Amino acid sequence: MPKPRRSNDWGFPRWRGYEEGREAATVRLCDRHGCEEKGDCPAPKSPNTPERWYFCQKHAAEYNSKWDYFEGLDKAEKAARTKSEQSENAGYAEAQHYGWGGSGDGSRSADEMRALDILELESDADFATVKKAWRVKAKAVHPDVRPGDKEAADQFQRYQVAYEVLKAAEERREWKG
Repeated sequence: MPKPRRSNDWGFPRWRGYEEGREAATVRLCDRHGCEEKGDCPAPKSPNTPERWYFCQKHAAEYNSKWDYFEGLDKAEKAARTKSEQSENAGYAEAQHYGWGGSGDGSRSADEMRALDILELESDADFATVKKAWRVKAKAVHPDVRPGDKEAADQFQRYQVAYEVLKAAEERREWKG
């Protein structure tokens, strides 16, 4: 008589995952030559074909940075595809900024929130307040006011980048609104 097999259930069948067993699971490796990471990010081998490469996240990002979605299409086909995709995805674009949504209600990106923290402002600050705070802080640490002070120059650079991020966001909102 064969020895009874030990169960994975422990008396509670719902604790077990679907199709879970003791055998080794097969893992697809990244299709990039020499990479031993798990290949779980599909990428098309060429435009308009169902064939896929499977890359790890690092190599998928590298592959997608050079990807041209419209490669091989003439100007008319490119325009038609752009129009159809914009109409299909228009609801998503509209949902980002409603007329009643102002800053501080989740409409700011993480970069904008970091920029507001650098300028020591609240998340619902309007652009006039941002500009005023930036001017005050930038004047205090400007390289012309404090020549030779590397720390002040670095702080001025941080304020400048924060202001540029918030200015670009404000211009996007004005353009969409």
